[in-house]
Amino acid sequence: MVPVTDALRAAAETMRAVRDRCVWTQRITHRDLVPYLVEESAEVVDAVEAGSPGDLREELGDLLWQVLFHAEIASRDEDDPFDIDDVARTLTEKMVRRHPHVFADAVATTPEEVLVHWNAAKAAEKRERASVLDGVSHHMPALALAQKLLAKSAAVLPAPLLPAAPAPGIPDPARLHPRDETADVTGSLVAPVQSREEGAGPVSEEELGEALLGLVAAARENGWDAERALRGRLRVLEAEVRAAEARGRGGENGAG
Repeated sequence: MVPVTDALRAAAETMRAVRDRCVWTQRITHRDLVPYLVEESAEVVDAVEAGSPGDLREELGDLLWQVLFHAEIASRDEDDPFDIDDVARTLTEKMVRRHPHVFADAVATTPEEVLVHWNAAKAAEKRERASVLDGVSHHMPALALAQKLLAKSAAVLPAPLLPAAPAPGIPDPARLHPRDETADVTGSLVAPVQSREEGAGPVSEEELGEALLGLVAAARENGWDAERALRGRLRVLEAEVRAAEARGRGGENGAG
């Protein structure tokens, strides 16, 4: 291997050598790598939430390896090749466009103003998109997808009405798994939260977690699949958003 002083370039050259000389790596496709990409991304999250700086450094490196791997595979595509330099160049150009307050004459003195510039630049890049939901990945876990779709749909639909009190039949996770100071780890997974006014919604992430766990417990007791249930409701939400957008376009076309 040619000596390289730049660490990122050295990593790319290492990936190229592995692709050239490792019989297992030579057979891997973009699709084959997807499970590894998901796994490495999850391990980065674990390192952020519960690991040390050393853990995070290592996991970010593993995730970078996936990026380098995909780019190396793509560099050998006969029809439309690109390499890691093309990936980096595309990224740099995009970030410069989306930060005109840093690289051009635009002004942003608050986070809200930064988002205005970001969204305007992104909209200009994605003019071919017919819906605010275009480009949203449905491979995200249901909860993450729900947050994304709700954020995207806010400009089209009012927020879904939230129940003033827990739905009937939703068990209290603290009651299902009462805290026992003498129990082992498996017997004390959930600690009860302090009682509040009955019917009040969660006021913290901890209480939200308790409420979500209660919903999952209810699904389990009834033999329901919580992930599938939420995805089903999200499909309805997506249909509602696209229908509202279609009505809006119809109104615009009929105006005047």
